[in-house]
Formats: sequence, C-alpha cells, structure tokens
Amino acid sequence: MAVRGRAPGFVQRITLFAFPALLLLAACGRASRGPVRSFVDEPFPEKLSEWRLFLASKPRLQPNQGVVPYDLNTPLFSDYAAKYRFVWMPPGTSALYRDDVPFEFPVGTVLVKSFAFPGDAPGKERLIETRLLVHSKSGWVGLPYIWNTSQTEATLDLAPNPVPVRYSDDRGKLHDFTYFSPNANGCKQCHENSHATQPIGPKARNLNKDFAYEGGVENQLARWQKIGYLTGVPTNIPKVARWSDPNTGTVEDRARAYLDINCAHCHQPGGTAGYTGVDLRVTSNILALGVCKSPNSAGRVGTLTYDLVPGAPQQSILVARMESTRPKEMMPQIGRSLVHEEGAALVEEWVKGMAPEKCAR
Repeated sequence: MAVRGRAPGFVQRITLFAFPALLLLAACGRASRGPVRSFVDEPFPEKLSEWRLFLASKPRLQPNQGVVPYDLNTPLFSDYAAKYRFVWMPPGTSALYRDDVPFEFPVGTVLVKSFAFPGDAPGKERLIETRLLVHSKSGWVGLPYIWNTSQTEATLDLAPNPVPVRYSDDRGKLHDFTYFSPNANGCKQCHENSHATQPIGPKARNLNKDFAYEGGVENQLARWQKIGYLTGVPTNIPKVARWSDPNTGTVEDRARAYLDINCAHCHQPGGTAGYTGVDLRVTSNILALGVCKSPNSAGRVGTLTYDLVPGAPQQSILVARMESTRPKEMMPQIGRSLVHEEGAALVEEWVKGMAPEKCAR
C-alpha cells in the first residue's frame, strides 16, 4: 500500500529471548537481521521490517532480542481480533513506575500491537495490521502498518483502507464485517489526554498478571523489573479484574475494569470526552459514572434521558450506546464495527444488579 503521509508513533518494551540462528534465515516471513533499530525522528520507516522488531512473521510473529511480549488483565475490544503486544526499549534505559497512570517510558520506546483474525485454514491466522506507538523526541507517535496478503511485510499507511473480514469462530458462528484501522488522527482521539498523546494499556493495574514466557510463567512487572525495563516498583501494586473471569472479581469489579480499558481513555478529565462530565476510570466514584445524569452532548439515544439508571439497563444510555453500531451513537466511536455482545452483557448485568434508583425527570 502507498504511504499517505507520516505521523508520530507508539512505543513499549519487550523481554529478552534467545532464538536460534536458523530463524534469522527463515523462509516463511521476512527475516530480520541484527538488533532492533531505533527511530525517534521523522521520517519513520515505510516498512515494518526496517524496525527489526521481529525475526519472522510466519507461522507466528517471532520477536527479536529485547522485544518483550505482554498482555493486559482486561484488554480493549477490537471486533474479536486476536492481539499480540510487545514492548522494546533502547539498551540501558527503563520505564519509571507510576501507580495510576501509564508508566513513564524513555524516548525510543516502542509499544507494538498486532491484530489478527482466523485464516483460511484451521490453526492459521491472518495478520491485518501492526500498530506502533513510538516515544519520539517530540512525543508519542502512532504508526499503523498494514500487512500484505502473503503476510511477509507490513507497510506504513496513515489512512488505511477498510478490510473485509470473514471467518467462522470455534462455535461455528460466522463473522462477516468490515474492519477499520484508525488513521493517524483516530489514534490521537483515543490516546490524547490534556493535548498530549500517551499510552493507554501499560498501567500497573493492567500489567499486574502472570505471563507464559518461553522460559516459564512469571509476573509481568517482576519480569520487566528483572530485565531492567522498569524501576521504582513498590511492594503493593494495584490489580484490575479480568472482565471475562468471575474468579478475579465481582460483576461490578469486572464491569468497571471493562469500562476502564474500553471507555476511560476518553471519559476522564483531560480526555477527549472529558467535557461530558462522565469519568469511567475504575478508580472514580460511582456517581462520576453518569448515574441519573442527562448527557450534555449529542449522546442521547432515542427517548433515553440518563447516562446510567441504577437497576434499569434498558433505560441507560451507557448500555444502549455499547449495543449500537450506528455512527455518532455507538460507543466507542472508533476501533470497532461490531457489538461486543459478551462485554455489553456484563455491563448490563452490573447495572441491573444495582440498587434501583428512580431518576427525577
């Protein structure tokens, strides 16, 4: 695909691995030779392979040395795509721990997130895009790289074309929809806070979980600290519930965790939806979630009056917008084409279980 311009990117870290030299000569996928390359100024590379983040792309992404995989307790929903996250930091640098906000990453950090869907054969996947969030000299920059059909290379495209996706999941349900990759401005819509672009996922509460590394299972924050990717780690670290696992928290815990990662990057003070007065961070007071509050934007849905009506999900704009795919009505507004049925059901269950409260009209 042709590059339509260049913009700032994403950055994050990745753990150390030793891979056999054979991978450097891999015939399946474009092999990377040498260490990861750092780019902190424009122009950024047109090809993903120029970063040398991966040794191979098939049969799966193989990270280069220093590129560390990670996961989140509750991840952002993106049309049921599989996501593969990695972080890399320049040698000799590390991130500084922050308790409630994203870690303070050094210049040169690259946060990597690849999106994939089931392929045309059992056990195979189709990579759609790899987004880089790069901590450049001028701040964080988002760079979307779109994969070719042979899955050997991804090309920088700041205004990606929609991609048709069609597959059947493990339950035999057909998914047939159009996948939209946010453009450079779309990245800012979610990642901007107080007029500055920043990461969303790499917070202590999201990363505080075990990960199955090639050398064994280990807590992610402990691993980052051990390899020198994180400093200033305290004894007590917050941890958010996993939205899909009842063993990790109550319905409220899991619903709040879901809203925190899917909605709070905009719905918080300084966020692009901060003006609405609705704060969906997991740390906010329950009243800040829009309880019995009329929207002060174009968010009204049909005849619904209040953002959140305790005990009445069918009267809550929050639930209605999650269950919509209509432009200007759906929430989130970008990053999905489908309704996350399970996530919406969880939030609906939480609202329904609240002590009923009759909002004054």
